[in-house]
Amino acid sequence: MLFNTWTFLAFAVVVFGLYYVLPFRWQNRMLLVASYVFYGAWDWRFLSLILFSTLVDFLVGRRLGQEADAGRRRQWLVLSCVTNLGLLGVFKYLGFFAQSFADLAHLFGWNVGPVTLHIVLPVGISFYTFQTMSYTIDVYRRKLEPVESFQDFALFVAYFPQLVAGPIERASHLLPQLMQPRRIRRDQFFEGSWLIAWGLFKKAVVADNIAPRIDEVFLPGNDWATGGACLVAIYGFAIQIYCDFSGYSDVARGLGKLMGIDIMRNFQIPYIATNPSEFWRRWHISLSTWLRDYLYVPLGGNRGSKLQTYRNLLVTMILGGLWHGAAWTFVLWGVYQGVLLIGHRWFVLDRKWFRRPESRPLSMIERFSSWFLMFHLVCLGWLIFRAKSVEQIGNILRRIVSDFRIDLDEVHILWPVLFFGGILLAYDAWLRNADDPRTRPGWKLLGPIAVTVLAILALVFWPPHIQQFIYFQF
Repeated sequence: MLFNTWTFLAFAVVVFGLYYVLPFRWQNRMLLVASYVFYGAWDWRFLSLILFSTLVDFLVGRRLGQEADAGRRRQWLVLSCVTNLGLLGVFKYLGFFAQSFADLAHLFGWNVGPVTLHIVLPVGISFYTFQTMSYTIDVYRRKLEPVESFQDFALFVAYFPQLVAGPIERASHLLPQLMQPRRIRRDQFFEGSWLIAWGLFKKAVVADNIAPRIDEVFLPGNDWATGGACLVAIYGFAIQIYCDFSGYSDVARGLGKLMGIDIMRNFQIPYIATNPSEFWRRWHISLSTWLRDYLYVPLGGNRGSKLQTYRNLLVTMILGGLWHGAAWTFVLWGVYQGVLLIGHRWFVLDRKWFRRPESRPLSMIERFSSWFLMFHLVCLGWLIFRAKSVEQIGNILRRIVSDFRIDLDEVHILWPVLFFGGILLAYDAWLRNADDPRTRPGWKLLGPIAVTVLAILALVFWPPHIQQFIYFQF
């Protein structure tokens, strides 16, 4: 199986070795072949899936560019959406809905046998499906001209650094970069190298050292963890999923910079958010903006009544939750996120007596209180996201409320969260997501110390087994 950290980087080194000696058009051809080799190494049978999706949307884009009749253009767009969502539905959700129907029938006394569908979920299908759909929708809206070269479009869909876990790129941003010669500047090379190193540190040193402790608490049937250990595990998962996913995004962006390609930023220090709207402007930015532009706004956005706006928010977040996985916990997580956004809009934006004069900034106490509340609301969401069942969510919450303590034999769960979380907090507070850390204050003094400390920590705490990226399952 190709998808682990070291083989991914070894593959990238080979690609770069060829990339730097080839002329522009051959660079693109080599990247396309490399991207298909990369994806096919997981399971070659699914190459036909990504190729079919690419071919359909390329042809639909061409037809949308040629067709003037509004009705026919709409039909071509529907063909693209039905094809992409149909593939996603069959491979990702068919088994889930079939089993849910069987469970529902059982509640009404109908004897429906257990549903077992052995359908393998193609890695990255949620990401490249949304990416290619955004192209046809933008062409339909006349915001983008259709691509003439199938090779360039196929590379846009399959570009290997961000193929399997994003960011979900827009054609208007990535395609122009793929269609013209690229020059790699010295500062880009440094930025790319730093992003790869920092992303690997977050993933391998922070996320993968915390992960085994979190897994212990979330094991099905676990009845030994106290409420304090459960709460620490929730905090730990908040750190783990951030470092795991943003680490991958950093590596993808770094690889892109080494090729002279700018991949969009997917995270902007999300845990400093003071309200739900701000959190989704900082977390998984490529997905949240996709849902906003291609789902929330077409549903009506905030252009209708307040109730219609609340409905649009809830529907968008439920579908966003379901995008993450075919399980009722993800649906519940989407409902929870939708309720948070609705609550924020109702209490803060729509109720005049909760509004603060724009001329008066938040006081330190107000800002801290807003952050403290929002962080714990996010962590409650991560419990829903991480749990294997609704029953497990209830059990963990019950322990936190009724048995809030940490036994001495549970300290092994606490210390990695405090230690690695503290390191992450310190570096994030200083770096502020800078692509080039040399731009941060005090780099000449703190830079060598910071890099040395990271290197020592990596040598001491590098895990024996690097786990698969969490978002590969989506």
